[in-house]
Amino acid sequence: MCLIRGGATFRFGFELKRDRLPESLRHSVCGGRNSPPPYLHSFQESLRPVTYISTRGEAASLTFEDVLLRGLARDGGLYVPEVWPVIAPETIASFAGKPFAEVAAHVIGCFAGASVGPDDLRAMAEDAYGRFGHPAVTPLVQIDRNRWVLELFHGPTLAFKDVAMQMLARLMDHALAGRGQRAAIVGATSGDTGGAAIEAFRGSERVDVVILFPEGRVSDVQRRMMTTPIDANVHAVAIKGTFDDCQALVKAMFNDLAFRDSINLAGVNSINWARIVAQVTYYFVAGVALGAPYRPVSFAVPTGNFGDILAGWVAKRMGLPIQRLTIASNENDILPRAHATGVYEMQGVVETSSPSMDIQISSNFERFLFEASGRDAGYIRGVMGALQQGGRFELGACAGPFRETFGAVAASEADVADAIRRTGETSGYLLDPHTACGLVALERTQAQSEVPGIVLSTAHPAKFPDAMERITGARPGLPERLSSLLSLPERFPVLANDVAEVKSFVSKAVRSAPEGVS
Repeated sequence: MCLIRGGATFRFGFELKRDRLPESLRHSVCGGRNSPPPYLHSFQESLRPVTYISTRGEAASLTFEDVLLRGLARDGGLYVPEVWPVIAPETIASFAGKPFAEVAAHVIGCFAGASVGPDDLRAMAEDAYGRFGHPAVTPLVQIDRNRWVLELFHGPTLAFKDVAMQMLARLMDHALAGRGQRAAIVGATSGDTGGAAIEAFRGSERVDVVILFPEGRVSDVQRRMMTTPIDANVHAVAIKGTFDDCQALVKAMFNDLAFRDSINLAGVNSINWARIVAQVTYYFVAGVALGAPYRPVSFAVPTGNFGDILAGWVAKRMGLPIQRLTIASNENDILPRAHATGVYEMQGVVETSSPSMDIQISSNFERFLFEASGRDAGYIRGVMGALQQGGRFELGACAGPFRETFGAVAASEADVADAIRRTGETSGYLLDPHTACGLVALERTQAQSEVPGIVLSTAHPAKFPDAMERITGARPGLPERLSSLLSLPERFPVLANDVAEVKSFVSKAVRSAPEGVS
């Protein structure tokens, strides 16, 4: 157990057992038998307000509902809980055999507090995950003696983003209805977020969606999942640039406070804390299925924006016994380079067979650095300013915690192709290129480990038919429910990488909010 700055936040390792805790702390764990003391966040039964603070320290603290609708803090920072919840070992054990929706409602409830009632959360989760193509929602598949694939692609758009986005849409509609408001969502995507957001919010009476994607840098299937829906409230926009350019345009709109307020701008990228919270759920579900909390598990996570692996880190500090978390990158290796050198330095984006990871700005890394620095908002403002001005910063004292907390591996295109072919030959399992990066990372960091190793499979291979055909000689087919996708007409404009031009489009595309804006 270690105390983080201010005495408000506690972190427990995987060895936590209630009978090993001091008597004064045995009742302080979320979901335990006794009521918690005032200095530790409690579970949803108490319905206490949960407050959130900005990583840059110059924005007001907010409730979960406010953070859900706000996305980015007004000082440019990202929101994190003021106090981290911890789930008791016996509660984690009780997740075994429970429906995914029930576990999701419990985990999300730890962060929502009084903002959303437990019955409402359970109903939203059951509705969200009832649309998935597998009864387990996120099933585990064994591919070797001690290696497993966590399939996160059984949602409507065949990507892990569906797990969070389907829940996020229902949470936002619930919050907006309670306030009598509408909102405009503007997001950036490297491939999967856009389709998941458009699918989740299409037809919403309270939310308009505009998604920016880099022209020519997403697969045909990814693009069509954004550009074929005909609902009037959803819009996909191709930007002449990279994903990082799209992300910069979104941040510029959020930082224009007058524009932001005029359309009640909200975000669904993983800058939105609720996205991270929803992703925490499948770490608990997978861990418990393989023996947690009675034995540890390890995860290798394909990640570009640092959101999915941050969710794993959150699960670990909530009490899930994770022995190792490994960052899996492709040839856009900014995170492994920072891990090795202590310097986070942008380089040119390289196009790969795993386009959702063709990223140089890992936005959620800011959240981890905030915690690793002892919640030093001045440090965060400094390094984020240096990144914006010069494209680099030194991790300094945070380099040690980064290396201690995560492993990091970059997979080359040759590594990816080899992993896909080899796994197909030995187990008959077909990896997509992103998942292949995860398997490469797992093999290099946990080759001799007896701890179960789980690779997060973030997308269905059929989303990348051209890349898969180059590697395997065959094009994987789409599930029957999506068989018409490639023949549907598309609609999308192509805009310059210019914030004024994009703002103009957004202003015309979104509906007014006659019931009031925040």
